[in-house]
Amino acid sequence: MTESKQKTSRDLISNIRKEMDSLGEVDVAADMLWGAQTQRSLEHFSIGKDLMPREMITAYAILKKAAANANHAGKRLGDQAHKLIVQVCNEILAGQHHDMFPLHVWMTGSGTQFNMNVNEVISKSLSEDFRPDCIVF
Repeated sequence: MTESKQKTSRDLISNIRKEMDSLGEVDVAADMLWGAQTQRSLEHFSIGKDLMPREMITAYAILKKAAANANHAGKRLGDQAHKLIVQVCNEILAGQHHDMFPLHVWMTGSGTQFNMNVNEVISKSLSEDFRPDCIVF
């Protein structure tokens, strides 16, 4: 194997992170904001070419932001967590992170996988791995 191929192999390995869920471990590209559930959906339900409509991403960001606001108002979500969740939802509403929603429309029908994709993107974007200056709750 040439030096350039060896370097590429090492780079590929270092660009993968391990995510865990109830089914075990799954490899996810290190620079993606999604987690195990989204990765599994990509691997098992990449049916057709139609991705989730951008309007759904916006709608779910509005929903998650509203839930954070309601839970904060009801004293069920702390100030810091509220601030951070709303911040990421605002970023999504501004068009950031849209490439982190790769799921196809034709999943299992209930929308659970897309909902988890949104949850994973919000939580991972707040993690120290992606925002070291952010205080994680």
